[in-house]
Amino acid sequence: MNRSIPIGKDGEFMFLAPMLTGRQESPFVDDRYIVEPKLDGQRLILSMEHGHLRIYSAHGFDLTSQYPEFHWLPVADNEDVVLDGIAIAVDPETGRGNPDWLAKRYRMSKQMDIKEASMRNPLHCFVIDILRYKGEDIRERPLAERKELLSEAMESNLRFSRIPYIDHPDRGLTDSLRGSSMEGLVAKDKRSAYRSGKNDSWLLIRNYRYFNARIAGYRKNQFGWLVESGEEWRSIVTDSVPAAYRQAFYGIAKLLVTGEDKDYVYVRPEIEACLRYAKQRPDGTPFQPEFVRFVV
Repeated sequence: MNRSIPIGKDGEFMFLAPMLTGRQESPFVDDRYIVEPKLDGQRLILSMEHGHLRIYSAHGFDLTSQYPEFHWLPVADNEDVVLDGIAIAVDPETGRGNPDWLAKRYRMSKQMDIKEASMRNPLHCFVIDILRYKGEDIRERPLAERKELLSEAMESNLRFSRIPYIDHPDRGLTDSLRGSSMEGLVAKDKRSAYRSGKNDSWLLIRNYRYFNARIAGYRKNQFGWLVESGEEWRSIVTDSVPAAYRQAFYGIAKLLVTGEDKDYVYVRPEIEACLRYAKQRPDGTPFQPEFVRFVV
């Protein structure tokens, strides 16, 4: 096992667009599927040709210099390989993912800052699939076979791990999801080929938490409701609000206006809505809450 992989400067590197999940509202049990944790991270395609490595974003942008901690890929005998992975930032104090750190790291442009960050708070990459191995495109092989090849091709080290998964998930697993802090699960058909783009052979099952909040205002120049819960939490709801609900809100809100500034119109917080979220901020507050219904 040669763990020191030089960064590619010449030669041909292969970018293969990633496979994306469909959506499933509720958990299910089916022996034809495996289940993986949903990670809040950045999708990466890692392409190694002739012992040299390139790292691509999901859209094909070259990020090789952005993530120097991933330059040592634990692939047996430096074989040509294309891997699909997810980079995450972990808060060492809590052991939980920190998407804000990851976003900050992605935006860095100075090489000195990038190098320092990679040493101070290195990212970790969970590899979820193998798309090419020993010069052969294996995307048409079933997922179960690709998982076996991934175990053969790649070991784990401080920066890379194969994503854990559960075969033959039972009802107890899906029930325990609801009481956990996980963002969700990804159910994958073991028979599925790897198809770039969205595909219902992989299903994202979000672990939604529900709560009520009051609408305290709305944006002037684009859609968004200012919602609040308690005295300290405020956020903007922009997603999953049907047109009929928007019209109903504005019909009542014009009677509740208390003031405005250049960005918002403020209203008395008398309209209550049920919201849901799957992601949490590092402080545990909801991230990007979605509208479910009005509370009457």
